[in-house]
Amino acid sequence: MKNILLVCFLLCSCLTFSQDYFLKKYQPFNSNIPSPEEFLGYGIGERHTRHDLIVAYLQKLAELSDRASIHEYGKTHEGRKLVILTITTPDNLSNLESIKERHLAFTDPSKSSSPDASLPIFINLGYNVHGNEPSSSEAALLSAYTFVASENPVILNYITNAVIFIDPTINPDGRDRHTQWVNSYQGNPLVADPQDAEHNEYWPGGRTNHYWFDLNRDWLLAINPESRGKLKWYHEWYPNVVTDFHEMGSQSTYFFEPMKANGSLNPIMPKKNYEDLNNLFGNYFAKALDSIGSFYFTKEAFDGTYPGYGSSYPDIQGGLGLLFEQASSRGHKQKTAFGEITFPFTIRNQYTSSITTVKAAVENKDYLRSYQKEFFKTAMMNSAIKGVQGYSFGDRYDKNRIKAFIDKLLIHKIDVYKYGNDSYVVPTSQPQYRMVQTMFETYKKYRDSVFYDASAWSVANFYNINYRGVKKLSRGDKITSTDDLVNVQPVQKSSYAYIIDWDDYNAPAVLNFLQTKKLVLSSAFKPFTTTIDNTSKSFNYGALILPISLQKKDADEVYKWVLEAQEKYQVPIYGIATGYNSQGIDLGSRHIRPLTKPKAAMLIGDGTRSYEAGEVWHLLDTRVHMPITKIPIRNYDEAKLDEYNTLVMVSGKYSLTEKQQTKLSDWVKKGNTLITIGTASKWAIDKKLVKEKLTKSEVDSTKAVLREPYVDADENLGREGLGGIILKADLDVTHPLAFGYRDTDIPVYKNNTVWLSPSKNEYSTVAKYSRNALIDGYISRKNSEEFLKTSASLIVSPLGSGRVVMFADNPNFRGSWYGTNRLFLNALFLGDKIEVPKQND
Repeated sequence: MKNILLVCFLLCSCLTFSQDYFLKKYQPFNSNIPSPEEFLGYGIGERHTRHDLIVAYLQKLAELSDRASIHEYGKTHEGRKLVILTITTPDNLSNLESIKERHLAFTDPSKSSSPDASLPIFINLGYNVHGNEPSSSEAALLSAYTFVASENPVILNYITNAVIFIDPTINPDGRDRHTQWVNSYQGNPLVADPQDAEHNEYWPGGRTNHYWFDLNRDWLLAINPESRGKLKWYHEWYPNVVTDFHEMGSQSTYFFEPMKANGSLNPIMPKKNYEDLNNLFGNYFAKALDSIGSFYFTKEAFDGTYPGYGSSYPDIQGGLGLLFEQASSRGHKQKTAFGEITFPFTIRNQYTSSITTVKAAVENKDYLRSYQKEFFKTAMMNSAIKGVQGYSFGDRYDKNRIKAFIDKLLIHKIDVYKYGNDSYVVPTSQPQYRMVQTMFETYKKYRDSVFYDASAWSVANFYNINYRGVKKLSRGDKITSTDDLVNVQPVQKSSYAYIIDWDDYNAPAVLNFLQTKKLVLSSAFKPFTTTIDNTSKSFNYGALILPISLQKKDADEVYKWVLEAQEKYQVPIYGIATGYNSQGIDLGSRHIRPLTKPKAAMLIGDGTRSYEAGEVWHLLDTRVHMPITKIPIRNYDEAKLDEYNTLVMVSGKYSLTEKQQTKLSDWVKKGNTLITIGTASKWAIDKKLVKEKLTKSEVDSTKAVLREPYVDADENLGREGLGGIILKADLDVTHPLAFGYRDTDIPVYKNNTVWLSPSKNEYSTVAKYSRNALIDGYISRKNSEEFLKTSASLIVSPLGSGRVVMFADNPNFRGSWYGTNRLFLNALFLGDKIEVPKQND
């Protein structure tokens, strides 16, 4: 087989890649429609095509052809257009709204819908969610040209019986980052050496979007505009088939579904989806790839357990999501163990699978329609089986966090109702019941122990939502928008002081806003109760005090900024006339401590984990609106650390020299705060920056090692990793790092094997895993018994006059972990106020 693959790659690398290499099968073409080569001025595969040229070509097709129209569904963080080209016959296109209405009837269990042979099937061909997996966007250009310009009877049949939505580049920002790189380093002649710069991008690479998020994990979490725009489009059209084109390592071949078995014991998507439909379509792809001599594999890799992929989200929306993985040329041509792999060769496989997807969907459109109808009907039926009529939740202290969670429910078209003043309810009896399961249900038993990604994703836990299943349901008004969900009482002007409630998720943003205006604020390190408008009002740890007399601005200007902050962030703020409180500390207490404005920096670059760095950057940029300086590791020696009072080190493989470590240690000792996350916390311990320890296994190392079958090595070793689980931690809510929390139980997300031993200082362990810690997901017995039970999630360790705040887990995971964001923000805003008491001898 190796020799056959070698011949295949060598043949492909020697071909002259003209249009015929791709398009010969579907001739003739309308001469009035320019091919991609004619429009771009170069052949597909000769260069990597910029996103603006991709959009321009699709716009030209829509301009010249009555088969196509183009729609902009959003813009990226960097302002690039997100577009979909709709292709079908002119008659279908002119009646598209009527066709859509007939199509959507199959997604609504309350409407009657019968087989309709004249109704086209809806197909979404989605490409290039990972920016440095570029072959699929080039295939999108070829596919668009084929469906728009071909006069071949085969293609004419397809567009008669299908409405094809081509999304050419799901991640334009990442694609252009990669495109610029490989085109800049392209040689003439081409350089196939894997060590060449063309094949080795610098950090962070082109995989991710502007904030270094993996958009292929964002369908469920909907944090970024690329995903939110696509989800809005998706729930307008509910396509029957959705493709998700990727690339993998250069030493592989080609992958299409079926995947390996779903890791869930009882997957929420129907068995007909992941077995019957996958096998049905898989036979089509095998035949098509066989016909062009391409090799491939199925079943042995990847999984659709996590519902937030482009290839898994459609599976819980009544459609069929399809994953494709092409061995990457990582540039224009690269040498592999099987010969040279070229960019045009990778494009041809993706193009072939694109056309084949449409063929399979058209030839099985009645089956797909029937499946879609059955999917939503069974969702309603399944909801009645478990006996839970709905889930209730709410939080009267932190309404903005609840608002963010409800926004997540609404974007997935989940019905939510108001119930009482601060409570909400989500009924299970609704077409999106499977999404309700995704949001609220937790699992601890699985059929598999090795996951391609997370094994836990109960989104309610991401938001630290206190929810419960209810057997009797009372509904109030249906929530259709979050626009007016939080309306705080306007703050009354004061000439004495203002109190800002620190319990609210947006409170750090308010603090940053006011500090930016050069106002002086303090934090209450003990609770208190005061009287406001003849009503007793209690404030939790961390409440912010803004005294008028200490400001350099007059009371009118202070009030203007306070009012603007409240209107912008909708946080409860109160004007008061006295510093004397009925209970607890008074406002002049020594437990009211003045706050210093954070001057934050973060180490980035080679060796650091770009995902985590992007999550920190995104959090501060988009929610707190606070700048953070991103210092490349390569500039560390020249960096003037004394310009900052807080430094963040995300997970990574740090290789700082002893001199560089000393520079860091000396800076912390001056009274500054170092925040470490994940493996950066382990690094700080390994390098003895702090006097803390990692949890060690108590297993007898002298015990004889049993022999295991070699073929099982990957599975046996893989189960000891943590793809992603949700654990319960016990939180010290009196600690400054936990200010704003009221419940000592908090869900945390763990996707590493960093196990921190609780600090020997009895006041330094802020969060420790609870006795029965597992909330959701798979953890091996070894990790559970030997590490989890005796480890901490968050500790703070003194170093000179400063401190190191050490997170074992990622508090900002995928921009979605609202429940633990506050721990990280507390470290930023309150870190320098942490005084670690000396422990008893």
